[in-house]
Amino acid sequence: MVKSNLRDALKNMRVLNNTSRWLSVCIAIFIAAVFNVPASAQDYPDKPIRLVIPWPAGGLVDIAGRTAAKVLQPSLKQTIVVENKLGAGGILGADSVAKAPADGYTLLLTTSALSINAVLRTKMPFDMSNDLAPIALIAWAPSVLVASPLLKVASVQELIALAKTKPGKLTYASAGVGSPAHLSAELFKTLAGIDLLHVPYKGAPQAMTDVIAGEVDLLFANATVAIPQIKANKIRALAVTSAKPYAGLPDLPTMAQAGVLKFEADQWLGIFAPSGTPEAILTLLHREIGKALVNGEVRTTLEQNGMTTAVLASRNDFKNFLVQDKEKWAGVVSAANIPKE
Repeated sequence: MVKSNLRDALKNMRVLNNTSRWLSVCIAIFIAAVFNVPASAQDYPDKPIRLVIPWPAGGLVDIAGRTAAKVLQPSLKQTIVVENKLGAGGILGADSVAKAPADGYTLLLTTSALSINAVLRTKMPFDMSNDLAPIALIAWAPSVLVASPLLKVASVQELIALAKTKPGKLTYASAGVGSPAHLSAELFKTLAGIDLLHVPYKGAPQAMTDVIAGEVDLLFANATVAIPQIKANKIRALAVTSAKPYAGLPDLPTMAQAGVLKFEADQWLGIFAPSGTPEAILTLLHREIGKALVNGEVRTTLEQNGMTTAVLASRNDFKNFLVQDKEKWAGVVSAANIPKE
């Protein structure tokens, strides 16, 4: 009887000891989870940051990214390594960031292509809304609606009037199906109530060349590319796609001012991190990027390359904007019956 009681007591003690150890482990895990993130965010960054740009070196997105990285490095006290990771219209680079560790050391700088791809591609390797955390909208890149010198129109309203007399006869060029120039023109068609014929090219340079030659009537061209041709009188500028007049072409009306209300089709440039990145790190990056955007070197470089610095909104505002942007292009794709890939 005494032995039995002793065995039971020892058994109970082992259970209590095991329970105590388990509780200790749980408490330790909880403490690590609660206190580790602020500690890591406080120490962040303690190694170089990789900024992935899914566009070619030397292009406007690359210029914006390298300029911002140069200004951010002193404030973050770390090197920012820019990596151009091309492919699939910006998808490969964005996917590599979406699947990277959520520790703030891999960031993405991309454009409106993110929203457009999410609308046009049926099999995306990542989910734009769930796999990427928006940090900051940094710039706008306006386009210009330009006409061939052989097309005898001097304004958007004259163009609309002519198009209505020749439904489906006037042509517009683009860098391909789903490109910003393509969707901008389709948005124009919908809002103006006209029909234009799409002539897709494999790239923007050839599209511009054929507009200059009069082979195609119209093009929504990047402002940086268009301005030299406009000043050389090789093409005629009709309107800018931004919501406000563009400093590079101060006398040119916006599409809305030209009578196409609710038209706005600037490309945006924004910075993202993998979803799940600690909130403290995202907040730090948002704050430091905001400081960089008011830097004179950043503003000047962006303006010289056909961009305007974005007014820094909150991360939540940027997230809401992305939802609206995706919905806008989804509506354009639907209205134009553009096939999804």
